Amino acid sequence: MPEYYHVGKIVNTHGIRGEVRVLVTTDFPEERFAVGKQLVVLTNPATTVTVKSVREHKGLTMLTFDGYDDINAVLPFKGQELAVTDAQLHPLDEGEYYYRDIIGLTVIDQNNVELGRVSEILSPGPNDVWVIPRKGKSDILLPFLNSVVQSIDLETKTAHVDVPEGLIVDAD
Repeated sequence: MPEYYHVGKIVNTHGIRGEVRVLVTTDFPEERFAVGKQLVVLTNPATTVTVKSVREHKGLTMLTFDGYDDINAVLPFKGQELAVTDAQLHPLDEGEYYYRDIIGLTVIDQNNVELGRVSEILSPGPNDVWVIPRKGKSDILLPFLNSVVQSIDLETKTAHVDVPEGLIVDAD
């Protein structure tokens, strides 16, 4: 079974001609939702569709698919995730990573102390923030900045970081 990576969610239908409203969750919408591109609707079983048309409307991406020309054909897609397969992933430049690469990494600080494993990644603003849970203590919220993350080794699943002073505060 192929592994799927979410690129959007079909939040509703639009009109009667098979158009759907998509909330985009990919960094590459122009590539993912281009006319002729294949997507997978994560229904049960998954349904492969080909983008027929794309347009923007009120902050959402509006799509139609080849062979799905009326509302009844796309109604089962409402609320479903849109995905791509591993083979369709965008090649990244050196120093760029997919979230799936980072989640689970063991984080080691400048004193060679293991801080924990990245459990999730937040995107609150200009940079991502790694969440590192700790037993009995508050989570470490580590900004993904060049000055903080010194190296990432995907083979050993480790990240070496230089934690800014005052970032980790443990209340006694």
